[in-house]
Amino acid sequence: MHGRRRVGQGDSFWQFRRFVAGDPVSRIDWRQSAKSGRPVPDGWFVRETEWEAAQTVCLWRDGSASMRWRSRAVPEEKRDRASLLLLALASLLLRGGEQVRLLRPGARSIAGRFGLDRLAAELDEPSDGDEAGEQGLPRVPPIPRHASVVLFGDFLSPLEEVQALIGRFAAIPVTGYLLQVLDPAETGLPYAGRVRFMGLEREGNTIIPRVEAVRPAYQDRLAAHQAGLAAICAAAGFRFGVHRTDHPPETALLSLYTALAVR
Repeated sequence: MHGRRRVGQGDSFWQFRRFVAGDPVSRIDWRQSAKSGRPVPDGWFVRETEWEAAQTVCLWRDGSASMRWRSRAVPEEKRDRASLLLLALASLLLRGGEQVRLLRPGARSIAGRFGLDRLAAELDEPSDGDEAGEQGLPRVPPIPRHASVVLFGDFLSPLEEVQALIGRFAAIPVTGYLLQVLDPAETGLPYAGRVRFMGLEREGNTIIPRVEAVRPAYQDRLAAHQAGLAAICAAAGFRFGVHRTDHPPETALLSLYTALAVR
């Protein structure tokens, strides 16, 4: 369950390598050595196992105002869907013996299936240094090297800001997954006629005389933004996915868990 894809202590076979001076004779795999047909000690092979240890997965959910919006077509806000996915993923990881923590200053790792209630309680608590506890992008507190990070949000911030954030993670180094959670109205812009759009995060208001006239340009710009997010993640060893709140959460959860399992 906790493979690290490198040599170390564990029960799972990793690879054979040739015997070198200093290796204990007890580690020689005599069956594999006999197959080589080479003279001793050139034909000796040592059996190595994979390093197994519980990994730490740091989780973050965007709680900013834009995540509290929903269209009439769906029953839940983006924030609620992101919280559901975060807690469901944490439950699977804890059952698998991994450790999870929220990505915030002072957060402690949680292990064991009974830690899920504590994680749920911490999720809605304001983070240190931020009275509202609502940020469009997370801060990067001290986290273990080679941990994993999973970020849930709409990630509509400028690409330069997202790139700077992912770059700070890559420098630690950690890898992970960025899941963009969007309302279906944000992807399709299903409005017509004269519409007044109200900014949720101090962007101001905008009146568009004919929304259908700008729909193609809007969709092209969203696609370009998502392509930019995917490129930023790929360059840093992160994975990127998009989830709409009118789609079943199980599909996104499976993709997330599979991505962490094959790390």
